[in-house]
Amino acid sequence: MKNKNALFIVGPTGVGKTETAVRIAAALGTEIISADSRQVYKELSIGTAVPGPEHLGRVRHHLIQHRSVKDYYNASMFEVEALQILKKLFKQCDIVVITGGSGLYIQAVCDGIDDVPSVDPGIRRNLMRRLEEEGLESLRFELKKIDPHTWSSIDLKNPKRILKALEISLTTGKPYSSFLTRKSKKRNFSILKIGLNLDRDVLYGWINQRVEDMMELGLLDEVRACMAYRDLNALNTVGYKELFDYLDGRISLDEAVHLIKRNSRRYARRQMTWFNRDDEISWFRPDQFNEIMDHIRQHAKKRDQV
Repeated sequence: MKNKNALFIVGPTGVGKTETAVRIAAALGTEIISADSRQVYKELSIGTAVPGPEHLGRVRHHLIQHRSVKDYYNASMFEVEALQILKKLFKQCDIVVITGGSGLYIQAVCDGIDDVPSVDPGIRRNLMRRLEEEGLESLRFELKKIDPHTWSSIDLKNPKRILKALEISLTTGKPYSSFLTRKSKKRNFSILKIGLNLDRDVLYGWINQRVEDMMELGLLDEVRACMAYRDLNALNTVGYKELFDYLDGRISLDEAVHLIKRNSRRYARRQMTWFNRDDEISWFRPDQFNEIMDHIRQHAKKRDQV
């Protein structure tokens, strides 16, 4: 697809990606694909900052709330769905906006992702139980025994990474690392990446206020409605797990809100660590709309000259 472009709007949580992406898509007369690993779930809305009616009314969005939290979903599945939508949209648009803060989902569309087998749900439940009862160190030790290569290369403080590696290893009987080829797939469209960021103090202020806004919009009621699904991976998410602890009587509501703010800020730092490794991203502030549009036009002009 010559002269077709995927325009990525990335950045940390709370920075204003949705509003900026909608403004850009509206100006370009195109549509948006969401690259958010939690906005795919139809039961989650407030806590995942799903675009509201105003944004959805201005620009059509794809891959938002099209799955249930009970469904297994991963970056490989997202890659397939996103590429299918891109192929369809490129028949009517020269450029499509993709926005979100899930770095792995962004990578899946840009470079492809290794085809990793589906996980046995029983193995996942057992590992989650062990994490709760035995702690992370026990799972680290098992991963070191069955897949020392992965053990030596991943973040050993990240339970999600350890759980995923063990799930695949135990389901297939092969080391998780054996499925990771790290080979980039060639795409038949151009890629432009724009990152949004703010000074840390300003960003943290925005994040704190957004948590307050979510609580006023009814986040607690949304979490309460999801209690039956709390053990699912989709609900192991900032904003939900803290309020589960409140509903269990383990902490006060004020403490839960404090922890949501703190953990959201920490998540933003991890996102920036991921995105800062990508030197293809051009960075702007959310208020630099005109500069962003100029950058997009310059990219298109260079592309047309090739």
